[in-house]
Amino acid sequence: MDSQSSCVVVTGFGPFRQHLVNSSWEAVKELSKLGLGSDMQVELRILQLPVDYREVKQRVTRIWEDLRPQFVVHVGVDPAAKAIFLEQCSKNRGYRDADIRGFRPECGVCLPDGPEVIASEVSMKEVSRRAAVQGVEVAFSRDAGRYVCDYAYYLSLHHGNGRAALIHLPPLSPWLPASLLGKALQVIIQEMLEEIEKARAPNLVHRKLGLCSSSQGEPTGGLLL
Repeated sequence: MDSQSSCVVVTGFGPFRQHLVNSSWEAVKELSKLGLGSDMQVELRILQLPVDYREVKQRVTRIWEDLRPQFVVHVGVDPAAKAIFLEQCSKNRGYRDADIRGFRPECGVCLPDGPEVIASEVSMKEVSRRAAVQGVEVAFSRDAGRYVCDYAYYLSLHHGNGRAALIHLPPLSPWLPASLLGKALQVIIQEMLEEIEKARAPNLVHRKLGLCSSSQGEPTGGLLL
């Protein structure tokens, strides 16, 4: 990617199965009202993705090609969760559960020539330690569930060279309303962006001093949506 905009894209998902109201999209809409804070100096864009593998592949590709974002955050729901989970990495294989149209990726694979695992450039463990959200625990995970949200995450990590995140939210409840989850997203994404800036600052200094090579190392590394 030749250039990046100041855009941060945050996506939520539409309804699927018994989840006629998806907490991920409700929380993302609340985040849109709050914004990411004027000191972040980024443009927040929100988009809803359908629970559809083929449509997600097209839309995620367009996000990276058309918007050239500096960072993309996918937000999904984990129906069994009581906490918010920050997913460190995504896997290329194992997508065997059908989407809302009954479709499954061929051989359960996202990208046939892609690496088995791609990790985010953000340390989700560090962000989970720093992100203090009243009313709900924030934890990190290394298993994003192998459903459409994980599929979207893998695509974004691939297109963005690790500049992406996946956040799994619990379902909405009287003690976890959309307003609280939206505020949680704001706090968590602010922490992610701050970590990215801190990580990039030494690299910028090294490049100015001629200490960095141009090559980049490889990233290391129930239905969740």
